[in-house]
Amino acid sequence: MPPFPSLLILSVAAAGMAATSASAQMAAMPSAAQACAVPADLPSAMASWRTPVPFKAVGDHKAVKVAQLTPGQAVTLALLPTPQVSYPLRPEKPGGSVSYGGLARFTVDQPGTWRVALGSGAWVDVVKDDRAAPSIAHGHGPDCSGIRKMVDYSLTPGAYTLQVAANGADSITLLVTRLP
Repeated sequence: MPPFPSLLILSVAAAGMAATSASAQMAAMPSAAQACAVPADLPSAMASWRTPVPFKAVGDHKAVKVAQLTPGQAVTLALLPTPQVSYPLRPEKPGGSVSYGGLARFTVDQPGTWRVALGSGAWVDVVKDDRAAPSIAHGHGPDCSGIRKMVDYSLTPGAYTLQVAANGADSITLLVTRLP
């Protein structure tokens, strides 16, 4: 018999009460579907988020010119297994052999703040002239929008390579847009 049997009984009883309390709280909380019955309003620069078009990423940075994204148009980006992607710069978080990534290109026509919105927590870099553009802000999309991550960059006119890394699925919803 343990030296303090009453403490053991109290510990077991407290654990049981905590589990029951947590179960009751979970049951009282609305499900994600209930909580998001009405989609969030999005700013006009992100309006296409709900109507993504299919788009295929490339795996070789030398062939990225053929994967030209249209800024302002959301895409469902088909990705490749990470070992099949040759990034122009090694991503800070490249992911492992079971993750997915890919490359695309976009052109900036006006200087300003440009946002990359993602439907998952994948790593994203914006690369020009063999250098990653520093991000100037990070955030989450509005609740009930499907936007999990947003990264802002201050960009000047020119062509940029977008590198997506460490995604857990073989596709991702993505939008590159200029902020007003």
